Amino acid sequence: MGELVFVGLGLHDDLGISLKGVEETKTADMVFLETYTSLLSGFSLKRFENNIRKELIPVTRRDLEEMNGQAILKAAANGKAVLLVPGDPLVATTHVMLRIAAEKEGIKTRVVHGASILSAAIGLSGLHNYKFGKSVTIPFPDENPSETPYQVVVQNQKLGLHTLCFLDIEAEQKRYLNVHDSLNELLRVEKRRTEKAVTLDTLAVGIARAGSTNSKVKAGYVSELLNYDFGDPPHCIVFPGKLHFMEADALIVLADAPEDIRKAAE
Repeated sequence: MGELVFVGLGLHDDLGISLKGVEETKTADMVFLETYTSLLSGFSLKRFENNIRKELIPVTRRDLEEMNGQAILKAAANGKAVLLVPGDPLVATTHVMLRIAAEKEGIKTRVVHGASILSAAIGLSGLHNYKFGKSVTIPFPDENPSETPYQVVVQNQKLGLHTLCFLDIEAEQKRYLNVHDSLNELLRVEKRRTEKAVTLDTLAVGIARAGSTNSKVKAGYVSELLNYDFGDPPHCIVFPGKLHFMEADALIVLADAPEDIRKAAE
């Protein structure tokens, strides 16, 4: 019986994978690499292949979503296949669906977890992880922009919870949504909805390149963040809800937030 192992690559580069993940990869018959769900800007394909002494087979969005991962399932049915995924391998629903499909075909599956932006962004912000509500992805703006991200911020704010916003990427086109464009899009929705969820005076936290040695974390009001240079992608945004006094202190010390946020802290 075959086997499919989902292995998380962690954040930023090819050195973020766990030792367990490396060993699983070295003993695989075929190794697939998926890079469209996130950006590992420091990943060296050559260095990684030299380390595991295997050639990596790239996997596109079409391979997984339109072709239902058939090439991976076929390889797993005939031996041990490993799917390398940025971050933690089961954060993306596409990979959960692939695991379900494998199990239904009688293919044994296992998971080697990796560092995730979910925990990294929360940790870098200094906010309490148990006070985060629903997370959401802000898509690239188009002619019919989605109001869902704005609605999620509104819902979480009503409960006093923080909101983690992932920013859309199109890896094959090398397009990566940034903090500036995301905030502008939310401000456009604010003009239509007028619920004062994301205004120029709203506190937010921009995070860039989490997991790298040059990560950037900056907290401030939207008016300030619109003009702040976060540098290269990937980026994400956190909209804080009600702040505990320790959270306010963390944002000031760790993310250069304005001192006056202490006034609203509890």
